[in-house]
Amino acid sequence: MRFIKKAKAKLKKTPAKLKVTKVLRRRAPESPAAPKRESANDDLRLDPRFAQAVQNYESGLKAMQEHKYERAKSLLEKVRESGVRELADRALIHLNTCNQQMGKASSGAFKTSEEHYDFAVSLINGGNFDDARSHLEKILKQNSKADYAHYGMAALECLTGHIEPALKSLTDAIRLNPANRFQARNDSDFDRLSDDPRFTEVLYPETELEPETETVIHKKK
Repeated sequence: MRFIKKAKAKLKKTPAKLKVTKVLRRRAPESPAAPKRESANDDLRLDPRFAQAVQNYESGLKAMQEHKYERAKSLLEKVRESGVRELADRALIHLNTCNQQMGKASSGAFKTSEEHYDFAVSLINGGNFDDARSHLEKILKQNSKADYAHYGMAALECLTGHIEPALKSLTDAIRLNPANRFQARNDSDFDRLSDDPRFTEVLYPETELEPETETVIHKKK
C-alpha cells in the first residue's frame, strides 16, 4: 500500500512539467513584429516624394526608349536627387547610358553616314523631330547627294506639316535615286500629301503622258 501511495504522489507532481507550454504561450506574441516593416514601406510609398520619384523614373525610361536622351537625363537626375535610394541607384545606370548616347551624337562618332542616318530615323520614330532635323542636315552637309538623307528629310518635313519643303526634298531624293519613288508610294509618313496633286505628279509621272499620247493618236486620225 505504501508503494501505491508513493506512485500516486509522483503522479500528482508530474503536472508541474506542463509549465513549459505556458512559457511557449508567453513567447508566441513576439512574432507579429514583421508587419511593422510592411507598414513602414506603405508609409514610404504614400510619401509624395516617393510617388514623384517613381513618376520621373518611368518617364525617364520612356524618354530613353524614344531616344530623347536630353529629356531622359533631366528626369533621371531628379530621381537621383529625390533621396529614394533604390530608384536612385537604378537611375544612375540609365544616366550613364544617356551620357554615352548624347556624347556619341554630339561628337558625330558614327562609322558611316548610313549609321548616322539610322540614328536620325530613330529620332524621328521617337518624335524627337528637332534633333532628327539637325542630324539630317549634318549628313546632307557632308554629302549633298545622299538620296536617303533627302528622303528622310522629306518624311520629316511632311510629319511636321511643312508641305512645300517636303515636296522639294522628296523630288531631290527621287532625282538622285528613282527607287525612292516606289518606296514613297507605300510610305505612311507621306499620308498628309496623299490628296495633293503635286505629290501624285512626283510619284506617278507616267500618268501625265497618257493624255498627250491620246492627243497625238487623235491627230493622226
